[in-house]
Amino acid sequence: MKPEAAGRYGLVDVTLRDAHQCLWSTRMTTPMMTPILARLDEIGYDYVNILGGAVFDVQVRYLRENPWERVGLLCSRLRTPCDGLTRGQSLYTFELFPDDVVALNSQVLARRGLQVLTVYDALNDMRNIVSSVRSAQAAGMRVNAMIVYTLSPVHTDAYFVERARELLALQVDFVSVKDPTGLLTPARAETLFPALVAACGATPLQLHMHCQSGLAPQVHEVAMRHGFAFGHSAAQPLAHGASHPSAEELDDRARALGLATGIDRRALADVSGYFGLLAEREGKPRGAVAAYDPALYEHQVPGGMISNLRSQLAAMGMEHRLPEILEEAARVRCDLGYPILVSPFAQYIVTQAVLNVVQGERYRTIPDEVRKYAQGHYGRLAAPPSDEFLERAELRGRDRSDQRAGADLAPALGRLRAELGAAAGDEDLLLAAFYDRSLIEPLAAGLPPCRYGTTPLMELLRFIESRSDIGQARIRWGDTEIRLIA
Repeated sequence: MKPEAAGRYGLVDVTLRDAHQCLWSTRMTTPMMTPILARLDEIGYDYVNILGGAVFDVQVRYLRENPWERVGLLCSRLRTPCDGLTRGQSLYTFELFPDDVVALNSQVLARRGLQVLTVYDALNDMRNIVSSVRSAQAAGMRVNAMIVYTLSPVHTDAYFVERARELLALQVDFVSVKDPTGLLTPARAETLFPALVAACGATPLQLHMHCQSGLAPQVHEVAMRHGFAFGHSAAQPLAHGASHPSAEELDDRARALGLATGIDRRALADVSGYFGLLAEREGKPRGAVAAYDPALYEHQVPGGMISNLRSQLAAMGMEHRLPEILEEAARVRCDLGYPILVSPFAQYIVTQAVLNVVQGERYRTIPDEVRKYAQGHYGRLAAPPSDEFLERAELRGRDRSDQRAGADLAPALGRLRAELGAAAGDEDLLLAAFYDRSLIEPLAAGLPPCRYGTTPLMELLRFIESRSDIGQARIRWGDTEIRLIA
């Protein structure tokens, strides 16, 4: 831990990224963010996470917003350093991209003002993040490299310490423990966290843990006691459930341990109030504290994926088979050598489990992505697949690749420049690498109109004025009383 971190537990805000990804299906638009940016800047966060794979993808596919412009706008409006997350060699989608595309992505983000690049590999094959790390460092960004946590016989404390040492060899600025499903327990943290702190030495550690088990705030407290420097949190209306702990609760726990977060609770109350009103206005759910579910530690499927799966099964009249599918997901994961249930492998495991249950026969149909995973296409496996799976997939006896993901991919930028012409900028080249033209064309309109500067009171007044079913209202705000009559 760095000397300046002593006596502190800094907070990283994920409200503008991971929180709404978990609770609002990533549907927070840029105009929803901008009114409260000035007040969010006054809270005292160490970093604000504004970008991730799903956020980038949803902006393009569903919100029709140019993601580069959102990054630039938020970085220019926030004095707090901005952080963005990518998925190693896959960046924002599930496809693998060559090194020249990965490097250009880092350059573009740095030009847009991003100061920290957070990167992880879903298999914890750290060879797959080298391109991102090196290009981010060359572009002048700090690098936060993540170790993805999971439970299995092979994912021991020694396993995670070895992954941390691999990251330290890359000279990253931060090492993070990423627990996408909320599987860590205080007891496991008591052995794992001291080992990681000892291994990382002066490199600050961060904890990124979702609340699906209901244990995340307690695990953060263990992180505080053992010398982690930062914890990821969200404003209260978008905290808990499948999201992260609230900044309010982590601040309370840090204070109880004699640690400072630097958080201004009055500014935080205004920001939480704004997002509470936004949830009401947009008909979005508020996060609720999750009840402990022991089944989570068997199937390990993230909460957002369970919600999507439930709705899809309901549309097919099969919602009653959800418990059976989750049980099968645990079996499939074991058969495949314990992949971590984070994108894209969470989707692959659940898809295979659904096929097994619906078809009534295990591995009768195996998606191409699952076969490619088993053959090492995405990187090094934590453990070999089972004999049963290899037999059904007709992979028994075949060699498995031991190369890093994307090692054989030819450079793509020369081809893209030739196709798009000299007028195309770097951001255009990257979008063309990621998406079909039909998805890119609507982005030419840029971002929707945004407004800046607001308070929860102003937002409440706007909300009341927008409601045709409210004839009159009386609002008390401190010593002030406002009466509204339609």
